[in-house]
Amino acid sequence: MIRVAAVGDLHVGEDSRGTLRSAFRELPECADVLLLAGDLTRLGLEDELDVLVDELDGVAVPCAAVLGNHEYESDRSTVFVKRLEGAGVHVLEGSSTEFVVDGRTLGIAGSTGFGGGFAGASGSDFGEPEMKAFIRRTKRMADSLAESLAALRTDVRIALLHFAPVKDTLGAERREIYPFLGSYLLAEAIDQAGADLIIHAHAHRGAERGVTPAGIPVRNVALPVIRQAFKLYSLP
Repeated sequence: MIRVAAVGDLHVGEDSRGTLRSAFRELPECADVLLLAGDLTRLGLEDELDVLVDELDGVAVPCAAVLGNHEYESDRSTVFVKRLEGAGVHVLEGSSTEFVVDGRTLGIAGSTGFGGGFAGASGSDFGEPEMKAFIRRTKRMADSLAESLAALRTDVRIALLHFAPVKDTLGAERREIYPFLGSYLLAEAIDQAGADLIIHAHAHRGAERGVTPAGIPVRNVALPVIRQAFKLYSLP
């Protein structure tokens, strides 16, 4: 078994010091890898990043992450990526990384993703330039994720996102905001490329479990949903 610990929507701020460190240091006893599904900070500020890096200090399992929309708020996403990678976190955006766990290979392909809605109630790249740009961003994210997933030749493959790929995991979120929580294009791309598990966050009032049209398990690991420092999943 490959044991995966995952969490998103940590929304770390100055008052978060010491809230995650002890749980993260227990990871080697229960998990082989840690996945962070975006919205790691509140406003994408470097002071918040300092706290996050301190909380991650001493994590003794490999770690991969995607950025969330909050990391883009202060236009410092490039700095975030450099700092996190300097702290040993593999930050993914249309890219992948591989880990070896007890002789087996685990591939993680990641993207923040974007919105647009779900089948029967989604936007299209038609009309105003702003609408075209919105949906085309999602298409680019989905396409790059599919390419990085398809290129993996590992025993197990996981797709790591921030935005939701299916509406199953949106739970009690208001339907009016579904287009801003995710897009069916993400699930469509992953179904095409293939994966063993999809991890995402972003939907604070969502449900943990869902599935893509092709049957790939989807898990929403937003902290307000799982209500613990991380959730564990085992993959054969």
